[in-house]
Amino acid sequence: MSNTKFALGLDFGTESGRALVVNVATGDVVGTAVYRYADGVIDQHLPGTTIKLEPDSALQNPNDYIETLKQAVPEALKQAGARADDVIGIGVDFTACTILPTRPDGTPLCFLDQWKSNPHAWTKLWKHHAAQPEANRINDIARARSEPWLPIYGGIVSSEWLHSKTLQILNDAPEIFDAAEKIVEAGDWIVWQMTGALKRNACAAGYKGLWQKELGYPSNDFLRALDPRLDRMNETKLAGAIVAPGTRVGLLNAQAAQWMGLQPGIAVAAATIDAHAAVPGAGVTEPGRMVLILGTSTCHMILDRAQHLVPGISGVVEDGILPGSFGYEAGQVGVGDIFEWFVEHNLAAWYKHEAKVRGISPYQLLEEEATKLKPGQSGLLALDWWNGCRTPLVDANLSGAIIGATLGTRAPDIYRALIEATAFGRALIIETFEQNGVAVNELVACGGLAERNKLLLQIYADVTGREFVQAGSGHTSALGAAMLGAYAAGKNAGGHDSITDAAKQMFPAKRVAHTPNAAHHATYQKLFAEYRKLHTYFGRGENNVMKRLREIRNEV
Repeated sequence: MSNTKFALGLDFGTESGRALVVNVATGDVVGTAVYRYADGVIDQHLPGTTIKLEPDSALQNPNDYIETLKQAVPEALKQAGARADDVIGIGVDFTACTILPTRPDGTPLCFLDQWKSNPHAWTKLWKHHAAQPEANRINDIARARSEPWLPIYGGIVSSEWLHSKTLQILNDAPEIFDAAEKIVEAGDWIVWQMTGALKRNACAAGYKGLWQKELGYPSNDFLRALDPRLDRMNETKLAGAIVAPGTRVGLLNAQAAQWMGLQPGIAVAAATIDAHAAVPGAGVTEPGRMVLILGTSTCHMILDRAQHLVPGISGVVEDGILPGSFGYEAGQVGVGDIFEWFVEHNLAAWYKHEAKVRGISPYQLLEEEATKLKPGQSGLLALDWWNGCRTPLVDANLSGAIIGATLGTRAPDIYRALIEATAFGRALIIETFEQNGVAVNELVACGGLAERNKLLLQIYADVTGREFVQAGSGHTSALGAAMLGAYAAGKNAGGHDSITDAAKQMFPAKRVAHTPNAAHHATYQKLFAEYRKLHTYFGRGENNVMKRLREIRNEV
């Protein structure tokens, strides 16, 4: 054995799984490998069959998670040149809510001949939205009963979450519901396969399963009101100890060690949600620093010492992100995908041609041109609701708007206005937190957009008037998972005795700060005041034209 010890971060995404090998003393990423899921997102037909899925379905094959262990881990270890006996801890992050029904020993029902032709026996991926009618029923009954947990989730339960998906299984395939001894988050399931122990992580249980440390899951009375067949589900299908992320669930068993090319006996941490793993992965373990995971959408994560009810958040959970703190989640459902919509469907041919001639992407060209514009110069103002508004309005039926266009408006003007719109939406989220008792002292950015778009980060700094720090890792969630693995191992095994110590040692030193421009901030304050008026006018019922347009569209 060498003196150098490594932690393994396993990051299970929508299309692929990643293995990251990290030096626990320095945070150096020494090996990484990706396994692209063979069945990917199953949204048309069940694999190898002609069984057609209903609209808005998104399923997965849990065997792809096992194959990630078999394929990505050995490759990452090989790339790292790391010895198997020098890996001391394993952490897992997973997309959520991603659930599957299993037998008592953890066998997924879709692995059994009896059930494999039933779509409800397969894993329901986070973006499975076919349970919206069930979500509507949960919300109606929770409001009618004034359930104490509903305000903790911003007043609304999503179709993506555990109870909505479970109720859909019960409604559409009661035979699968009856056959399922357990309904398990996929992150907890893969840890179960590695250790032989089923423990549920407080992150997924809290943010996606309506569990609260003081209240537990929604009461049995509520479940019976929802459907009498859900009676005692908390004690049966959802049974299992709930532990904070990073808690040692168990030790790597012989079978999983063989799959991964590792030694049995390695500490395995409780899973966490991929976005939430990015908080320690971005070097944040203390209150007041908001982590923004910038991608097609944006998640906003922040820690606090106390629980506050903040309008429109996706939840506040004790031990949900890190042990010993209340973790808050908010979000914008449209950011990078708004920019993609504009480039793919609205960009004039000249810009695409010019980008091709120069050997750069259209995004790079637009960023160059938009950087030349001063705040307010375009005369445009936009609302960032192309995919609805999550925080603070929690309304998926809102839509986007651009105001101020003239015959002189050009593509870079619109592109910059769309970036500014997402910045104004972000500023409103920060304001909502602070007005409700949660301090926001610093903004930390990570994710794909943070890596690629420097103009975006500068505009965010200028609009909010706050320094915007770019996290130093391109694999923030996987790095956070590795930190949790090092914490599960503990100092005696070569890891760390607290997640704070793990983050301090394993976070890259690189910090790129974007400082606000005072003159730009002053102009943006004027534009933000106008954004607020539009936000109230279109978003809070004064003019429901956006919803009426949707109704007309649906009628037609």
